[in-house]
Amino acid sequence: MNGAAAANEAPDRAPPYDAALWNADLAPAPAASRTWGAPAFAALWVAMVACVPTYLLAGGLIAAGMNWVEAVFTVFLGNLIVLIPMIAIGRIGARHGVPFPVLLRAAFGPHGAKIPALARGLVACGWFGINTWVGGSAIYVILNTLTGDAFRGAPLPVLGIDAAQTVCFLAFWAMHLVFIRYGTESIRWLELLSAPFLLLMAFALLGWAYVKADGFGEMLAAPSAFAPGGPKEGGFWGVFFISLTGMVGFWATMALNIPDFTRFAKNQKAQMIGQAIGLPIPMALFAFISVAVTSATVKIYGEAIWNPVDLAGRMGGFAVVIALVALVVATLTTNLAANVVAPAYGFSNLAPGRISYRMGGYITAAVGIAIFPWKLVEDAGAYIFTWLVGYSALLGPIAGILIADYYFVRASHLDVDALFRADGVYRGAAGWNIAGLAAFAIGVAPNAPGFLHAAGALKSVPAIFDGVYVYAWFVGFAVAAAAYYFMMRAGPGK
Repeated sequence: MNGAAAANEAPDRAPPYDAALWNADLAPAPAASRTWGAPAFAALWVAMVACVPTYLLAGGLIAAGMNWVEAVFTVFLGNLIVLIPMIAIGRIGARHGVPFPVLLRAAFGPHGAKIPALARGLVACGWFGINTWVGGSAIYVILNTLTGDAFRGAPLPVLGIDAAQTVCFLAFWAMHLVFIRYGTESIRWLELLSAPFLLLMAFALLGWAYVKADGFGEMLAAPSAFAPGGPKEGGFWGVFFISLTGMVGFWATMALNIPDFTRFAKNQKAQMIGQAIGLPIPMALFAFISVAVTSATVKIYGEAIWNPVDLAGRMGGFAVVIALVALVVATLTTNLAANVVAPAYGFSNLAPGRISYRMGGYITAAVGIAIFPWKLVEDAGAYIFTWLVGYSALLGPIAGILIADYYFVRASHLDVDALFRADGVYRGAAGWNIAGLAAFAIGVAPNAPGFLHAAGALKSVPAIFDGVYVYAWFVGFAVAAAAYYFMMRAGPGK
């Protein structure tokens, strides 16, 4: 039974619920659908971690001047930090059985909750398109490797990619529709089956690199550029902290909507242990594999090849097919869990009576095509410092408000029925909780100048704003949480 089907065991509409706030997919998960144990959550994370963007993270840190130890440690620490709000927010979903957009109603009001839910969903739509392009590219490379580049052609007008690339992209895109059709339980089974395969493929790649290069090469022995006498001597901490914020930002999206999965947890222990095992250690492991294999490519091919799709294309023989099949599976598992579920629920929350989880997933898939993702990834130079840090500045405040609301304002008490009532205790001012919306704006504000500067929209800003932006997620989280707490305490009620 899939999650959506299980939810459909609920009555068409319980008497106290408002039709504009409720549908079977957003309703509290019934006991029959709470089937996710610790292995399922660990597998979910292993399958999400094994993806091209994760593989490329360490490369960005090496390019910034870190040695492999510093890079792997930065990745590990960032994911250890984001694990804290991940488990704290996941606990709310496991206890009350409702998805992220519904939980937002307590802090933002029934109508106000649509703003942060949509912000999270749109970020996911961007990632969905990018990862779908990566998966389609892997299929394209397989076809051309097997046929001697028979499928390469001239770029099509408007699209800017050739016909075979377009077909491969659409074919990989269509794979997602199957899992959208069958709901979150189908995703759980995919993650459980694919996680061992992806781990095996990662270690096989590591073994291949070691054997082909007679060791991992000079990159693992290279000193840090920040060491005494190095070209960036003394500059480590400045790069470290903004990189750490980028690592936190990488999964800041999932830290918000993790209740979309933990609502199906068997118990709290399952989601806590599963996530603790599945996130920080595999992230560090894949970061190490990335650096070690890329180090070996310098000796094997005479140049550093960071992109695993490019590397697979250079391997030759049947190995390229195996490698790229693994890439397709890895990209599919990551995309479904990280970039479909959140916007599907988010879009459903906009109009529950007309948009189901399934329809929300189809809307996500449509947006993934409409954004022309291959154009988004043409310039990857600002990947960590603009994209990852930038949206962490937007999502950190939402996480801070959620935690402040549930744990400090409401002392872990939530009236679930009232979340589905327009006239309930969370209605705020005609459906808008001004404290939540104001705290969100206050949390984003300190990081806005630094983001605009990093993105090139402003030529210069006072140095203090660039300094604040280095800690974007942390600043947004803390400022928004504090602002929300004090405004709610000072207000006439909760």
